[in-house]
Amino acid sequence: MHTESDIPQALLFQSYWQRSWAALNLSPPDDLQQRLLAAYAEPQRHYHTQQHLAECLAHFDAVWEQAQHPGELAMALWFHDAVYDIKGKDNELRSAQWAEQALKNSGATEASRQRVSALIIATCHTAAPSDDDAKLLVDIDLAILGASPERFAEYDRQVAAEYAWVPRLVYGFKRKQVLRSFLERDFIYATPHFHQRLEQQARSNLRLTTGG
Repeated sequence: MHTESDIPQALLFQSYWQRSWAALNLSPPDDLQQRLLAAYAEPQRHYHTQQHLAECLAHFDAVWEQAQHPGELAMALWFHDAVYDIKGKDNELRSAQWAEQALKNSGATEASRQRVSALIIATCHTAAPSDDDAKLLVDIDLAILGASPERFAEYDRQVAAEYAWVPRLVYGFKRKQVLRSFLERDFIYATPHFHQRLEQQARSNLRLTTGG
């Protein structure tokens, strides 16, 4: 019996891509997946890469049936880090605009496009989401916090590499601030699926990293 780890990533991406568009009853532009995967392979990225995208899609595969609009949520995952300027402050907005245009070109309704856009903006993590699909999406994006200690340590190194341009003392202080902000929440994960599976490990990872 094969597991997902035995299947080449390219085949997984193709399977997820077909399922995502089928859920919308739409057909994607011929070159869109190639352009998206190329974006996730840009050299300035160390964490926001195809590895992160694949992990997000795999997490969503486990909760697909819980989504109210699975096609829109899947599309938001594909595009949520499509634009990643390491010094940019509007990456989510630009990613959402790319998604909206791609969906418009494929004949998606305005309501569908707006849902996808709102979901992508939710990954700014500036406020706790109230929409059920947004809660799922944000939990998926934050699932890395509850990864195994080895994967979490790799993630921490990857994020540091993306911010290599920031003075190390400044980066270390700001990074601990961000991670402690998650620890200070009443709960990190808003959905039962992720809370039950990842909350305890996420808090362990964060305490170890921040000394908190």
